[in-house]
Amino acid sequence: MRYSLVSRFISRKLWFYLAIALLLIIVLFPFYWMFITSLKTNMQLYDFSGNLFWVRKPSLVNYISLFETQSRAVFATAGIRQWATNSIYVSVITTFISVVISTMAGYSIARLRYKGATLFGILIFITYLVPKTLLFIPLAQVLSQIDLLGKTSSLLLAYPTFVIPFCTWLLTGYFRTIPIDLEECAMIDGCTRLGALRFITLPLSVPGIVTAAIFSFTLSWNDLLYALAFVSGEASKTLPLGITSSLVMSDYYFWGPLMAAALLSSIPVAIIYFFFVDLYVSGLTTGAVKG
Repeated sequence: MRYSLVSRFISRKLWFYLAIALLLIIVLFPFYWMFITSLKTNMQLYDFSGNLFWVRKPSLVNYISLFETQSRAVFATAGIRQWATNSIYVSVITTFISVVISTMAGYSIARLRYKGATLFGILIFITYLVPKTLLFIPLAQVLSQIDLLGKTSSLLLAYPTFVIPFCTWLLTGYFRTIPIDLEECAMIDGCTRLGALRFITLPLSVPGIVTAAIFSFTLSWNDLLYALAFVSGEASKTLPLGITSSLVMSDYYFWGPLMAAALLSSIPVAIIYFFFVDLYVSGLTTGAVKG
């Protein structure tokens, strides 16, 4: 009887770890394939005799070609440096703007008592559910009227339109998990409403704010639709737009540089999630459940 229970326990554990291993293979294999493809030359890409799932003679030629000048590169491109600079510029500023506005809006909905606060919160989240494909035409008209259409800075106005609604909904739910008694005690002791927000609520809301910041940065960093619609000119492109437009020529793909650029562009997001995954999961689950 005891041997049967032990055997059953080991069998369950074995199946559990096999399922986890299979899931990891499915999730990580595309990144592995992208990595080995980026280390192959053009000849090795089509040589399946010994270079299918690994590289016999790895080469950095694809990475080097990404940083070459337009005159030397095989494909016409302003270079991954310029794309990365534009993406960092847009993502960081969009994240800052979105987090500041979302924090104030979320706190207002969760704490302040005014007529229509609940309806206002619902409408904000519904705004996030509107497909971006329905918004880029009117947004293009607005950006054209203020002479920003075609410039990288146009994305600073476009991205918050779909980032702020979700972050506001998320932070509203997170603020509601913080007992209001703490703020009331602080205000009894002499703090103003803003003082209670600064010294009590915001320090306790770090996981939620970090989650909103990561969400905002990730969407801004990876977006292609708005960049394709609002940005023109090689020097104004962001990473997703630069990679897809400069490394894909009609029906011909520069697979090596394409995979190298895609791998490099995924590193910043991977680093952020690696260091802040605990805060991200905490903020996302707590805010979502309470909200």
